[in-house]
Amino acid sequence: MWLLGCVAAFVCALSQAADDPAVTRVRSFYGVLLETMKHAKQLGLSGRYDKLAPAIRETFDLPAMTRIAVGPVWTSIPADQQTALVEAFSRMTIATYASRFDGYSGERFDADATAETRGRNRVVRTRLVESDGKATELNYLMHEAGSGWKVVDVYLSGTVSELATRRSEFGTVLKSGGASALIDNLRQRSEKLLQGKT
Repeated sequence: MWLLGCVAAFVCALSQAADDPAVTRVRSFYGVLLETMKHAKQLGLSGRYDKLAPAIRETFDLPAMTRIAVGPVWTSIPADQQTALVEAFSRMTIATYASRFDGYSGERFDADATAETRGRNRVVRTRLVESDGKATELNYLMHEAGSGWKVVDVYLSGTVSELATRRSEFGTVLKSGGASALIDNLRQRSEKLLQGKT
């Protein structure tokens, strides 16, 4: 009887792990990313952008990420410029993925079966494993948004916050030229990436 109870508990735990919605969201994104990498040359930069755009908008809470990256001054920025910032940040994010993942050499993405709970958020731990076995840790901080769990930050090597880096960069531009300068800066970055200039 004890053994049956243990087996039942184990099966239940496996079922819960398989159904973790935060992990499912990231794995779904990785599926699209891997498919894009495998057909990178045929698609070209603009084709990769078009293929990745819906998956990135579905996986990442881009408006929240923009607000976090801009920081406390966000509330003092007029609504039309906030909208323009979200769009410019979103385009740059998609362009970055389209530019960075430009081929396939046997890489794979691994994700832990269950996310780590952090208050109301979750952390999904993943790894990009190259064909030689070298692994890069990529962790996703996620929160519940309107359509389920969405990414609000990415930690490279497990600890380096993408948004903390962005906030530092954006803060410099905001101080020198305000929101309009940051919008122009983000648009210029996107165009460079989409022209194959990094």
